[in-house]
Amino acid sequence: MAHSSTPLDEIFGALSDPTRRAVVERLGRGPASVGELADPFPITLPSFMKHLRVLEDSGLVLTRKVGRTRMCTLDRRRLRRLSTWLDHQRTAWTERTDRLEHFVTDTDTEETP
Repeated sequence: MAHSSTPLDEIFGALSDPTRRAVVERLGRGPASVGELADPFPITLPSFMKHLRVLEDSGLVLTRKVGRTRMCTLDRRRLRRLSTWLDHQRTAWTERTDRLEHFVTDTDTEETP
């Protein structure tokens, strides 16, 4: 399990910043140029490019050059990996809380005369 956590660490690290989460959310609607992605943010283009590089390094965003424009797309396979992990965690915690509820309910029933 430790070996498979490395990509997740990169994904969680990339998503830890609100600017990067907003970029991922925007790319969820379809590809966009770097300029289109950077436009809504009150930061310089070099600062925005650092955010984009983190997203690329995590594998969440793919970029390609089309003429003079750099286009960005979301790699949904990486998001599926994250979704799979979150689903597993949700299931595990639901089972734990269900067992706790069952334990508390059974304990209360046993103590009631």
